[in-house]
Amino acid sequence: MMRRRSLLLAAAGSAAVPASARAQGQWPTRPITLVAPLAAGSSVDIVARILAEGWAARLGQPVVVENRPAANGTLALGQVARAAPDGYTVTITGQTAIAFNPHLYANLPYDPLRDFAPVTRLVAVSNALVVPRASRFRSVAEVIAAARAAPGRLTHSSGGVGTTHHISGAMMAQMTGIEVTHVPYRGAPQGIIAVTTGEVDFAFFNISTLLSGIRSGELRALAVTSAGRSPFLPDVPTMQEGGVAGYEMSTWIGVSTVARTPPAVITRMYEATHAMMQDEAVRQRLVQIGFDLVTLTPPDEMVALHRAEFERWGPILRATGARVD
Repeated sequence: MMRRRSLLLAAAGSAAVPASARAQGQWPTRPITLVAPLAAGSSVDIVARILAEGWAARLGQPVVVENRPAANGTLALGQVARAAPDGYTVTITGQTAIAFNPHLYANLPYDPLRDFAPVTRLVAVSNALVVPRASRFRSVAEVIAAARAAPGRLTHSSGGVGTTHHISGAMMAQMTGIEVTHVPYRGAPQGIIAVTTGEVDFAFFNISTLLSGIRSGELRALAVTSAGRSPFLPDVPTMQEGGVAGYEMSTWIGVSTVARTPPAVITRMYEATHAMMQDEAVRQRLVQIGFDLVTLTPPDEMVALHRAEFERWGPILRATGARVD
């Protein structure tokens, strides 16, 4: 009798636990969708695919990468913000999503500080200023001088309005008092092709997406946007060394999920990411591509980082005059 009563009580207790709570302990039980809000071949896409492989191996479920490149990722991020907070929809985020778009777009379909639950940072990356192989420009100073001589004549490509590529060019123009014409493309790969073929005069793109072109000689790197020289391009000066005092543009790429996702699920995401980043093969792969490794930031610290980045970049972007209405 006592044993039967105990079993009945245990069953009743199990039934009293909400289904959502029981699901947390089982997560994941089905495929996870990882949204890459920029184009295939971009740095965001590269990181998404490496993360998908790492999570699939450690969580035991497929992780499907979906590229949704439109309006600098704002539409995709708006869709993620409205997804169910169950851990089955995650997205790559970074300074563009959290700190740039809110100050560039008049009508943003998501709130960067309210709609997402950050998991961690993954890598950092800087940009490089490049010109086509046949370009007459051999230094940042020559680009600036040519722009001063013919305001608005020089063109530079980007992977879209509000990307770090766009903002890097806008910052250079604002800080040196020159006028150049921004030509946005659908994604970084198309913008890189434009500068490689000479369709535009110069461009700023993530080093990780430029290394092959620089190493092959199709592109000439004039400067990097980080505060110090890049280990991937040690012979290339910084923008500051090139004569633009105070110039620095480095960015980080991370992963977030939907706000109100159960903390236990977010913890599992972080643990899977941490385990992946301890794998030396993964670390070497990221470094060879051109990413800087960073110390993983726990979810609670990421909340503070998101807010700090949002507040830091507002004045900088307003100074460039960049805006999307």
